[in-house]
Amino acid sequence: MKKYKNYIIGIGILILGIILGNVFSRDNTKPSHNEEEHHFVQDPITKLWTCSMHPQIKMEKPGKCPICGMTLIPIDDSAATDEKIESNEIVLTPEAIQLANIQTSIVKKANAVKQIRLLGRVKPDERRLYSQVSHIPGRIERLYVNFTGEKVYRGQKIVRIYSPELITAQKELFEAIRSRAIYPQLYTASRNKLKLWKLSDKQISAIEKSGKVQEQIDILSDYSGYVMKRNVELGDHIMEGSNLFDIADLSSVWVMFEAYESDIPWIQVGNTVDFKISAIPNKNFKGKVTYIDPFVSSSTRVAKVRIELKNPGSKLLPEMYANGIIKATLTHVKNAIIVPKTAVLWTGKRAVVYVKVPHEKTISFVYREIILGQDMGDFYIVEKGLKEGEVVATNGVFRIDASAQLIGQKSMMSPTGASGNSGSMAGMDMGEKDKIKD
Repeated sequence: MKKYKNYIIGIGILILGIILGNVFSRDNTKPSHNEEEHHFVQDPITKLWTCSMHPQIKMEKPGKCPICGMTLIPIDDSAATDEKIESNEIVLTPEAIQLANIQTSIVKKANAVKQIRLLGRVKPDERRLYSQVSHIPGRIERLYVNFTGEKVYRGQKIVRIYSPELITAQKELFEAIRSRAIYPQLYTASRNKLKLWKLSDKQISAIEKSGKVQEQIDILSDYSGYVMKRNVELGDHIMEGSNLFDIADLSSVWVMFEAYESDIPWIQVGNTVDFKISAIPNKNFKGKVTYIDPFVSSSTRVAKVRIELKNPGSKLLPEMYANGIIKATLTHVKNAIIVPKTAVLWTGKRAVVYVKVPHEKTISFVYREIILGQDMGDFYIVEKGLKEGEVVATNGVFRIDASAQLIGQKSMMSPTGASGNSGSMAGMDMGEKDKIKD
């Protein structure tokens, strides 16, 4: 009996030990509520990766962009937004904006003012070009003016000629002098005949005083200026009306500028032109437009614009180069919508800009075709397609357009868009549906 009693005590102690062990084990190993929450937060979650240049690409694993080959970057959950993005928007990340150096400008209104640069040359005043002719037929016995460029003055001797007709006219004059008391009209007619041959009163009085027939007579210049061309040589026989010299009076000159046909609508008579002469670098000149050529050259596509200028001292010589500037205004255009030239992609048929969408967090642009007006130099006048206050991309526009092509959106080269896929250019079918049939 005593033996069974010891077994019962041992079994009881064993059971008590097991019970106490379980109690202490639960107190040390049972996880708390906070620890379970922490364990739940630390569970791995699915992370998306995108391309900084093509944010429409979203991959579950890091790697390379299938469009441009750039390394994918993780999407920042803190940048998530609930803004509604339209399907035609080209979305760019801040990293893409920085890499592409994309800059924007606000569309505004302004008066149509343009700075026009002109190239020209000094020309003789065509109203002061003269042909010095001989009014007497004869033979040239002496040249007083021997070379081109020589300056002559009105009344100066230019050539001496021998003329049988002049000898006959002198004899008639002497006969009229002897019968002047009876026939005064005959004397007056003989004297006027010599005047019509451009002999001066002094020359005629000298002939009368000498009482002798002069076989040679000097021809005097009718004009003052510079000899542009000498048309006779010593010993030439000339007829009445033969051109002896071409003379230009350079006391005033023209500066003839060339304006391209696109600039002609901006230029008006009365516009002030500030210009410099290449041969006189330290002096500024100023003049007003007095004439605009009504014809455009078929070969050069330019029209002449004329400035008239006084030329004291004849410092401005024909054919000198001139560089001028006109600050022209289109008087019939007020408060025009203007856009920088750098914002416009021009295909010859279409003018394209990328307008920034006014999201708060997302940066995106949309394709838009516009109708351009006059060229203002650094700006275009926009006839249709933009409103004041809109924001357009002015730098990096080609990169935005390239992104649009890659994703199949409307672009400069594909105005209708294309169903793009990663790795194919818009407007190019990379599939097999157009294979050449055997």
